[in-house]
Amino acid sequence: MAKPEIDAVVLDVLGTLVDEPAGIRAGIRELDPSLDDPRIEQLLTLWQEHIDHEQRRILDGVRPYLASDTLDQEAAQLVADAAGVDDPAAVTALALSAHRLPPWPDTAAGLARLGERFPLIGLSNASRTALLGINAHAKLRWHQALSAEDTRTYKPDPAVYQLAVTISQRPPEQLLMVAAHAWDLRAAQNLGLRTAYVTRPVGDPPTPSDQFDLHAEDLTDLANQLDTT
Repeated sequence: MAKPEIDAVVLDVLGTLVDEPAGIRAGIRELDPSLDDPRIEQLLTLWQEHIDHEQRRILDGVRPYLASDTLDQEAAQLVADAAGVDDPAAVTALALSAHRLPPWPDTAAGLARLGERFPLIGLSNASRTALLGINAHAKLRWHQALSAEDTRTYKPDPAVYQLAVTISQRPPEQLLMVAAHAWDLRAAQNLGLRTAYVTRPVGDPPTPSDQFDLHAEDLTDLANQLDTT
C-alpha cells in the first residue's frame, strides 16, 4: 500500500537550519578575544554538555521546566566562570549568542524551494523569544514557527511533535519531519510522522537500524527529491 502524500514539512531548527555551535563559538570569542581555538572548543563543549544535561533532567522530571533562555544563561555563566570573566553584561551577551546563529549556506534557498510546494513549520527546542531572534538573524522564512516552550518540555518528548500535528490539523503521516539529528527523527517517527534526514557536520547521523523515508545532502537535495515524488 502506497504511503500517503506529504502535505506539510516540519523542520528542526538548531543544527538543521542554523549552525548552533558556530554561533556559540563566536559568542565565546567575543567574551574573551584572547582565548585560543582549543580553549574555545573546551568552553563550547562545557556549554553544550550543560544544555544537554539540564534538558535531560527536565525530561526525566528531575527538574521543573525552564525555557531555553534560562538554560542558555546558566551555560553562559558556567563558561564565563571557567574563562575567568566576571562581568554580568558580558555573561548576558554570551547567553544571547544563542539567538545569533548563522544559517547553513543552503538554508535560505532550500526553504524557498520547499515553501513553493508545502506549508513549512519550524519546530524547535528554542524558546519563543530565542526563535524570534534566530529567525531574524538567520533570515529564516516559513509559514509557522513552533517552540517546545508551548508544551513545557523538550524534544524528544512526544508532546512537542504532537504540537505540530495539532497546529497543522493534518494526520501525522502527512507531515514530513526534517532534521539533522537521528534521535529527533526517531521520536517523530514514533508518533507517525514521515522522516527526512539531512546531513550536517554538527548532526547526529543515523545508525544502520534507522529507516527514515528520505536521506538528503542538504535542503536543496531534499527539495529535488520531493519534486520527483
